[in-house]
Amino acid sequence: MQTKVWALATTILVGWSGLAQAHTAGAHTAGAQAARAGAAASAPVEYDLRFDNAVHQEARITVTWREIGDRPLRVQMSRSSPGRYALHEFAKNVYSVSATDGAGRPLSLQRTDPYGWTVPGHDGTVVLTYTLYADRADGTYSQIDATHAHLNMPATLMWATGFDDRPALVRFRPYAPDWTIATQLEPTAAADTFTAPDLQYLMDSPTELSAHAVRAWQVDDDGVARTIRLTVHHAGTEAEVDTFAAKAKKVVDQQIAVFGDVPDFDYGTYTFLADYLPHVTGDGMEHRNSTVISSTRSFQQTNFGQLGTLSHEFFHAWNVERIRPAELEPFDFTRANPTPSLWFAEGFTNYYGPLAIRRAGESTVDAFLADLSRTLSGIVNAPGRAYGSPQEMSLRAPFADAAAAIDPTNPNISTSYYPYGQIVALALDLSLRERFPGVTLDDYMRRMWQVHGVTERPYTPDDLRLVLGAVTGDQAFADAFFATSVEGSALPDFAPLLAQAGLVLAPARPEAAWAAAAPIRATGTALMVTEAPAPQTPLYEAGLDRGDEIVSVDDTAMDSDADWTGMLRARQPGDTVQIRFLQRGVERTVAVRLAADPALQIVRAEATGGALTDAQRAFRASWLGVE
Repeated sequence: MQTKVWALATTILVGWSGLAQAHTAGAHTAGAQAARAGAAASAPVEYDLRFDNAVHQEARITVTWREIGDRPLRVQMSRSSPGRYALHEFAKNVYSVSATDGAGRPLSLQRTDPYGWTVPGHDGTVVLTYTLYADRADGTYSQIDATHAHLNMPATLMWATGFDDRPALVRFRPYAPDWTIATQLEPTAAADTFTAPDLQYLMDSPTELSAHAVRAWQVDDDGVARTIRLTVHHAGTEAEVDTFAAKAKKVVDQQIAVFGDVPDFDYGTYTFLADYLPHVTGDGMEHRNSTVISSTRSFQQTNFGQLGTLSHEFFHAWNVERIRPAELEPFDFTRANPTPSLWFAEGFTNYYGPLAIRRAGESTVDAFLADLSRTLSGIVNAPGRAYGSPQEMSLRAPFADAAAAIDPTNPNISTSYYPYGQIVALALDLSLRERFPGVTLDDYMRRMWQVHGVTERPYTPDDLRLVLGAVTGDQAFADAFFATSVEGSALPDFAPLLAQAGLVLAPARPEAAWAAAAPIRATGTALMVTEAPAPQTPLYEAGLDRGDEIVSVDDTAMDSDADWTGMLRARQPGDTVQIRFLQRGVERTVAVRLAADPALQIVRAEATGGALTDAQRAFRASWLGVE
């Protein structure tokens, strides 16, 4: 087990991320240690957050820097956020900025760029006050209203260049008397005041102020009790929170079983920050000792479907927060933070999220296979695989991870690293079980935890490959798998791999005529191709593209969604139809040869009339758990 020692000096802590930065730079010298000790002894950065105008989505925030010498102070908002890989210009929601010195005298502010301000002269103390507008509750942004203050720190707090190692003291002043505070920040004797050891930890610490429900339980970490805390801000019942907490406990236990260890959560606690309200935005965002999970829908509306996001994000407590790509450590708040390993950090997490729910008995095998079928079918048939490997798609994250652009992009050249990595994980898990008796993907994740998680030694792409060689005892296999399916975009034949578990991979609708995966939708005035068809599909080969309006098929008018689906039902694969359409004002008519629907499905062999062998039954139970 890893052990962390936190040095307490007048309630100010030397932080994990400051140590990680020194480790990354190889700074294990006496000078570096002295610098860290000096930062801990320096005056903390003090934050005071008021929500008096919460009904208009505003907070008034004051930040105080003391003992800063006589050089100009550069303050700014972040441009990126932990767990996100694109730019998010948080400074756009900051205004009414003013500053005073330690004696309360007004100070001048200079602004020469969009991201921050400079205080050119002061007396060694700067007290900065600004207004923040916040009205999006998800994992990236903040929302303030009369019901809650949902705060992602990079979207909320200014920081000063050169003071990253200083501890922070944060005071929240709740808008309503029934608001309580949930956060991974370290509590103090004052219920409204918390500390962070440094800027990295502060910015990684989302906070929820509201009248929320709380459930907490303990998990055993080799004789040490760690606390799991679930906070739920919703309009439902206490009984629903109890039910959700019971389900969450089962999932947490399954994920601990994968790694055989519980992370040494800082301050002993991990917190789920859940917002399930119509005015929030659905999302999930992992942090070192907490996660934000949000949905516009209630427990009743989803039948506790929020468990999927909870499972995914909690797996990140190991995979990405401690088993961490080298490119993300330390996190740079001034730019996008790309890594070629998101196929592993996010994709393998995407694999284990639903798998943990299945193993916990909170979904059926058939429900698990139905979801897996859709993902596998989507990736096997994904046109983006022709344009890049999982590593390449990981590096495209700054263009895709909630990034917004005015100009259209080609949807066929990208494949999300979430499902892409999930299917790579499936391929690896089933291949390990086939080739190396007694070795599974769980063993690989456990070895990654022991080598790179417990030690918190960030990994490189080569480390992922070398650990696979070590866990299998076959580096040639590891090298070949990475060359083929990680650095390359090929996937194995899944049919024999799934057959080990008595599962059949087959076309889902082999008799159905099909023109493209691109949706054809009635817009009220036309039947429109709403997305660009993928290469090698019938519509693409016939020259149709996004925005084209289909007028008729074989001289039959196409006015509604039902017209299009009815036309396909009346045809068979291989049939040729004449499609008349408008393309940017020009009417065209083309012959389109319909294909068979390429969608795949995974079903139990028993459902197709087959009989399970004892070996298949044991394989399925080992992989998916006993149903």
